[in-house]
Amino acid sequence: MAAGKKSSARDLRQEPPGDLRQQVDAARRELWDARIKARTGSLTQPHQIRVTRRRIARLLTVLQERERAGGSPT
Repeated sequence: MAAGKKSSARDLRQEPPGDLRQQVDAARRELWDARIKARTGSLTQPHQIRVTRRRIARLLTVLQERERAGGSPT
């Protein structure tokens, strides 16, 4: 998934769990980088921190739904 592309939870439910976990890792790295840039004053789009946090939450929600439903988390 591209950095600026928005995915709904419905779309994410079609993805394999491994891909979702990779997206979570990538989004966490992106969030870390954005926070560092915000501290140094070089972040040009501060709203990206909020957008990235929400994307992480959306991904983790879909993964959690699968675990609770008895689906394979891996």
